[in-house]
Amino acid sequence: MIPVTYRVMTVCTGNICRSPMAEIVLRDRFGSAGLDVVVDSTGVSDEEHGNPIDRRARTALAARGYPTGDGHIARQATGIAVDSRDLVLAMTNQHARRLRALRPGADVRLYRSFDPAAAGLATHLLDIADPWYGGPDDFEECLDQIEAAADGVVAHVRTGLGG
Repeated sequence: MIPVTYRVMTVCTGNICRSPMAEIVLRDRFGSAGLDVVVDSTGVSDEEHGNPIDRRARTALAARGYPTGDGHIARQATGIAVDSRDLVLAMTNQHARRLRALRPGADVRLYRSFDPAAAGLATHLLDIADPWYGGPDDFEECLDQIEAAADGVVAHVRTGLGG
């Protein structure tokens, strides 16, 4: 029997801040957990297509010991990409709506819904803060929110893999 790799996609607006940060954090956490999971990221917009990860996101990631996303190239989510992932994690409710419009019936979840501290919050309060217009503190806050939900995502995937 050939093992099947679980596939996760994180999604934000332009695929240069939140979703690549989440991709890098999740890749690290899945690796530490010994799980065979492929993680990638996209954006609902093509406005940043071809651009690297934002330098401020790289700085925040590096400060916490993560790889800096060198080699990342922003790309837009497609219906085929959504269909081919086992778990699609939207950074905001707006992103989730756009993904569901792209592929009605797709199992799209809010990334922050996996944060135990966010349990019981209304759905509209589960958006990951957009650091784009802010400074270093905004990128730190965004990374805090991403890290807070990462172990919940890992646990969800572990359960999905039967472990």
